[in-house]
Amino acid sequence: MSETRPSAAPAVVRLAQYTKTDQEEILGNDDDPFGVAWTGLTWLPKEEHFGIRHEDRLVAHVGLLRLPVAIGDTETEVVGVGGVAVAPGMQGQGLARLVLTTALEHARTMGPQHAILFCRPPLIPLYQRLGWHPLDTDVLVEQPETRLVTMPLRTMVTPLRDGAHWPSGPVRLFSLPM
Repeated sequence: MSETRPSAAPAVVRLAQYTKTDQEEILGNDDDPFGVAWTGLTWLPKEEHFGIRHEDRLVAHVGLLRLPVAIGDTETEVVGVGGVAVAPGMQGQGLARLVLTTALEHARTMGPQHAILFCRPPLIPLYQRLGWHPLDTDVLVEQPETRLVTMPLRTMVTPLRDGAHWPSGPVRLFSLPM
């Protein structure tokens, strides 16, 4: 199967909504498109969505959601980043960088000092190249029935403001993960 190369520079657009059909348009009809079903976690839907279309097909997506968090003794908010996806035939063309950069530009207008995401270990180098930093501490997240669990995926953060510093201490998300 040959890769599809965009003929013009792709443009990121703000999406009014992002549905299961949109996700399937990018990733296909896989039961576990993000490879995280093994975690058994319940995830929050994102509220703000950014995508890239190629030949009338959605080929990339990033979702954002503002969330309450405690870092050490400090309660604050972060912008949760999730649903990062690039169609398999379009990977390796910088679309993840483009859609994520645009989404983070918007995240800078949302107020919080940092963005946070959860990723599988093979994706850590990608996010590090994009300016994200892995946390060296466990992160507790809420789950249904008032359960509090340790996030089994790697937590990564990036500053949304110049000079923003991630505080030290235990991290607790006061919501389901995104």
